[in-house]
Amino acid sequence: MTGSTKRDLTRRTVLGGAAASAGLACAPAAWAAATAPATDTALAPTFDAIFAAQLRLSPETATQLGLDKGANADLRAKLTDMSDAGRAAQRTQTARDIAALEAIDPQGLSPDERLDREVVLYTRRSAAAVQAFDFGAASYGPSPYVISQLTGAYQSVPDFLDTKHRIETRADADAYLLRLRAFAGEIDANTQRMRHDAAKGVVPPAFLLDTALVQMTKTRQPASDALVVTSIARRATAAKLGDGYARQAAAIYTGEVLPALDRQIAATHALRATADARAGVWKLPEGAAFYETALRTTTTASLSPDEVHRFGLDQAAALTSRLDALLKAQGMTRGTVGQRMAVLYRDPGQLYPDTDAGKERAIAYCNERLAAIRTRLPLAFDALPPYAFEVRRVPPQTEAGAASAFSQSPAIDGSRPGLVYFNLHDSAEWPKFCLSTTVYHEGLPGHQLEGGLALANTRLPTIRKVSGFSGYAEGWALYAEQLADELGTYDDDPLGRLGYLKFQLFRANRCVVDTGIHHLRWTREQAIARFVDGDGEAPGFATREVERYCATPGQACSYKLGHSTFVDLRDKAKARQGAAFDLKAFHRAVLANGRLPLDVLRQTGEQWIASTPV
Repeated sequence: MTGSTKRDLTRRTVLGGAAASAGLACAPAAWAAATAPATDTALAPTFDAIFAAQLRLSPETATQLGLDKGANADLRAKLTDMSDAGRAAQRTQTARDIAALEAIDPQGLSPDERLDREVVLYTRRSAAAVQAFDFGAASYGPSPYVISQLTGAYQSVPDFLDTKHRIETRADADAYLLRLRAFAGEIDANTQRMRHDAAKGVVPPAFLLDTALVQMTKTRQPASDALVVTSIARRATAAKLGDGYARQAAAIYTGEVLPALDRQIAATHALRATADARAGVWKLPEGAAFYETALRTTTTASLSPDEVHRFGLDQAAALTSRLDALLKAQGMTRGTVGQRMAVLYRDPGQLYPDTDAGKERAIAYCNERLAAIRTRLPLAFDALPPYAFEVRRVPPQTEAGAASAFSQSPAIDGSRPGLVYFNLHDSAEWPKFCLSTTVYHEGLPGHQLEGGLALANTRLPTIRKVSGFSGYAEGWALYAEQLADELGTYDDDPLGRLGYLKFQLFRANRCVVDTGIHHLRWTREQAIARFVDGDGEAPGFATREVERYCATPGQACSYKLGHSTFVDLRDKAKARQGAAFDLKAFHRAVLANGRLPLDVLRQTGEQWIASTPV
């Protein structure tokens, strides 16, 4: 396929979705008509009460959204209570939320309000389903493990304090010190809960504990080098607050955080001695039920593990065929698709030096791609988010276990930009031809566009703006990668198009690998081999991804299942509307109502299609 070939917006074929949820018979209004004031019902105050309670239980969320002010100003000095009492409070609040929403008669609501009620109720019922298991935590989705390379305060709080907690005034710095003291308590609470779960037979695979221990050791630095100390020292000085805060932070870190971290490291070493190499949650008490719950709540699609596995195999076969044709067009004819992609990964011309300077160049290139795609977005969208976005490197102290790339939303008031992170633990894992499509996924027109539009949507209640569904969000982001190709970003970059399709194949194989690990009892090595042999993934990249799925079951399947839903709806719209099909109108329709469960998205999308003229 040549660079000048125009993309056909309807050429993809996808799997149809499952039956839509009951009780959502009315299609939502499109953006142009979606700003009408809410009717006089109990829904708005109920939403406000639920959201307020959620913020009280998750102070980090309040800070992340820029809402730790006014009545919630005290939250700036707190962290989530992960003790047994804190977890019980979360379960109690979830039950109250469900009861309050079920008490509201949907017949008295407008179509938009009925949709809002059902979506928020879906989130609370999903939370209750996960909270019913007396073990585990959360990261990208439900995790059976309180401590792993992706879960635990030890790996989340330092980066949060450094990048999310603002320090501009003495009150900000005082609140930081209180959070630093709370950090020690959270570490101890995690350690206690890890022991509780181990007594129930919930022990992470040995290889996850090994990576967690590496990260804990990197986190355990002398006060002079510890991120939680150097961060406040640097920023307090910049704010002209003197050096007293640095000394206080060092004292808290040395006297409280380090001992708690040492206790956790010792407990993790002790647990490691009892761990084995079995990768899947099938080995755990209630493991099969946990996986089905995690798969359903993260994908929001009504498919069984066997159905998801078969879907992934079918998608992978089709994408492998497309990659084969493109590789042959580049003169690469020998070996499997995975072997040929592995050759590209080793091309010196595609590699940034594995140095800090080389990694800075890679991040600069990503920011250039983010700026360039902005100029094409008006071709496909009639509304863009009013926020700034930028690409950064994952902090070195957590890159050993962090995801390969991820996105964080901006503050609602725009005081902090939306952030896209790349894990540059090994620059060879990110050849240049793979960077652009990931920028489009995590940034624009992916997560940051979709999430930014939701945050800026005046029709959505706040609780809907900030609620998310992995199937929708990741499905849209994968669709955004496809859209970037269709907008011509690779017309003069055939290797970039190979990178885009390679990552589509990677997401299809995620469905195969995740269900393989947790349902079909694959080993870690089998799962890694699927990526290395099938996609040509760098072994380190594949290993870190597989270990991510071991820690957060089900979520990895969200991407391709969500992508299939968006593409299927677009194909149906174009088939019905023919020459009248308007890409901007389609995007407006599927984005206007914020993130939805996939089954609900399919129903509301099909209702919109049926309502459009032919």
